[in-house]
Amino acid sequence: MSNLTGEERARYVHNVFGRVARRYDLMNRLMTAGQDVRWRRETIRRLGLRPGERLLDLGTGTGDLGREALRQQPGLRLVAADFTLEMMLAGQASGALPWLNADALRLPFPDETFEAVVSGFLLRNVGNLEAVLKEQYRILKPGGRIAILETTRPKSGILSPFVRFHMRVVIPWIGSLVSGNPEAYHYLPASSEAFLSAGELAGRMEMAGFREVGVQRRMAGTIAIHWGEKKY
Repeated sequence: MSNLTGEERARYVHNVFGRVARRYDLMNRLMTAGQDVRWRRETIRRLGLRPGERLLDLGTGTGDLGREALRQQPGLRLVAADFTLEMMLAGQASGALPWLNADALRLPFPDETFEAVVSGFLLRNVGNLEAVLKEQYRILKPGGRIAILETTRPKSGILSPFVRFHMRVVIPWIGSLVSGNPEAYHYLPASSEAFLSAGELAGRMEMAGFREVGVQRRMAGTIAIHWGEKKY
């Protein structure tokens, strides 16, 4: 993956998620022992959504974060955007959302359109992280909020060998059994291990212009929830 160009990487990631779309939600539940549901709930709470606000769920996949946002704030105006059509089609079985096919690098919205933007397990898959963060900053209104649910490199510690075994052996094995696609579930753990630490991602958010950036780690430090806001 490291030797792929931006366009080649985008095609590869699109292909990976297209092939696992039908079993993606099931795999998330199995890989996290159901904890991903709680993480999404907490991520949305960090946004403090209010009735009538516009939220962009970027890299929505099958729409889990968008549905959680509407559960917490039914008066929300939601846009659920992803560049993998197969993921959004798989998500339709769980309920209708205002879907939009869109590229995180070139969002089809005017400046200062949304009060909030959220993403789940998106950023480690993009070819240009800085550009994606700047696009989210651009489409947020002054004072708008961002929340990010993402994998992160854990700190070294006594649990490190168990974490590596789970990511490098258990997840690909489960993925092969459930999805029939072992390649995809080698890519997903590998992309997680190669991604930034939670502190590094917080720094990138600040470089993109976000303020009041915070982070909370989960699942032995392998998952992080980040949040911040656009300055007035």
